[in-house]
Amino acid sequence: MDMAKGSLGGTTAAAVAAGILLALAGCSGPDGGDGAKDGAAAVIAPGRPGEKARTLSPGEAAERQPDDSPNAADRAYVQHMVEHHRQALTMSALAPGRASADAVKRLAERITAAQQPEIGAMEKWLARHPAPSGAPAAGHDHGAMPGMATEQQLKELAGARGADFDRLFLALMTAHHEGAVKMAGEALASGNNGAVEEMANEVVATQTAEIHRMRAMG
Repeated sequence: MDMAKGSLGGTTAAAVAAGILLALAGCSGPDGGDGAKDGAAAVIAPGRPGEKARTLSPGEAAERQPDDSPNAADRAYVQHMVEHHRQALTMSALAPGRASADAVKRLAERITAAQQPEIGAMEKWLARHPAPSGAPAAGHDHGAMPGMATEQQLKELAGARGADFDRLFLALMTAHHEGAVKMAGEALASGNNGAVEEMANEVVATQTAEIHRMRAMG
């Protein structure tokens, strides 16, 4: 899955789905004959420009669908991004009682509102797509995830107040978002699953916009 494909959010799957038309039993095939057999639905797949359409059995049509089975890159991205988002929530939870700028407080609220449900969606994805038996588990080394704040930085943030908190929060959260965008780009380049692709695209779009907003606030 490359970045050009990833930016369209499931381009390949959407194109195939759009190109295969389902005709009910009794409808005519491209040659005017009955495209269905034994009451089964006929699946008509348009050909390339200048070529005739083909009538496929449901089994043949299923085989033409792209394989978007999750791979190791998909699973590692989702597992790591859950932890990455959780730290963003921890940082954002400090803002209401410590930030002095209303803009910083509103930013923290938006981050929480966006990333809390994303964590839920990613956890559901992981439950639906457990790693194959014997596959190595993805580690949770926070230092290996780009943009993650260190324990010392989190302590400094928790101890800051007013303008000092605002400055440190914006600096740490900007780096945090930049790390998330990098992770999403790697998933788009190496992953295979359409749902993960959509999640990664959402991270890129949302957090890139917030990075620009935070830089303007700093």
